[in-house]
Amino acid sequence: MRIITANLNGIRSAGRKGFFQWVTRQRADVVCVQELKAQTDQLTDKLYWPPSFNCFYHPAERKGYSGVGIYARREPDSVVEGLGWDEFDREGRWIEARFGKLSVVSLYLPSGSSSELRQQVKFDVMDWLMPKLREMAASGRDYLICGDWNIAHKAIDLKNWRGNQKNSGFLPEERAWMDELFGAAGFVDAFRVVDPQPDQYTWWSNRGQAWAKNVGWRIDYQVATPALAATVRAARIYKAKRFSDHAPLIMDYDYAL
Repeated sequence: MRIITANLNGIRSAGRKGFFQWVTRQRADVVCVQELKAQTDQLTDKLYWPPSFNCFYHPAERKGYSGVGIYARREPDSVVEGLGWDEFDREGRWIEARFGKLSVVSLYLPSGSSSELRQQVKFDVMDWLMPKLREMAASGRDYLICGDWNIAHKAIDLKNWRGNQKNSGFLPEERAWMDELFGAAGFVDAFRVVDPQPDQYTWWSNRGQAWAKNVGWRIDYQVATPALAATVRAARIYKAKRFSDHAPLIMDYDYAL
């Protein structure tokens, strides 16, 4: 089973840069995308509905903002949009495709970098989401939650960790939340099962020479329940071509979808 997650920073922008031509060549079973910045009625071009996939979008109510989607080769048994909290769901941050006992989720956790208010929204979402995640991990289903979590977990996960300890995305409270996610909550950072190396990043600021110098952050994850994480076979971050300020994360699992 091959799963791809990619923050597109605008699906129409990524489409103009060749994302869909690329993704149809990757032999992925499921592709999770985030930050659509588009409404479904703005995606009428067949480009956004690749014929080899069943395509599902959950846009934000606010135009030009957020939004998530899933492309699945096999038709899901069901698709769930949102988690039942209006403030969270209006921003288009969770879509879940269910295949038998497997749930694959495209998640876009809020960023807090724009203002103190948005950082508090991020903390509120984290507080509300953690009990839900614990329930999922204990449910007996296999979960794979893919997407932009907007948090670098450890110092190895960003280049300038010393200078970012007071910045959104690497705050002590955020890292402690990730400790809980990958500890008591019962989930696994699937990428780190097969790649313990430093300098593995999925996002680079557009300022300065961050991309050229690989001054990045690893904030895009595939987060798995333990039995699923045990089947990880390979992971790579695709950087040969840029579709966004994020890079797609491609992972292979010895798991029958």
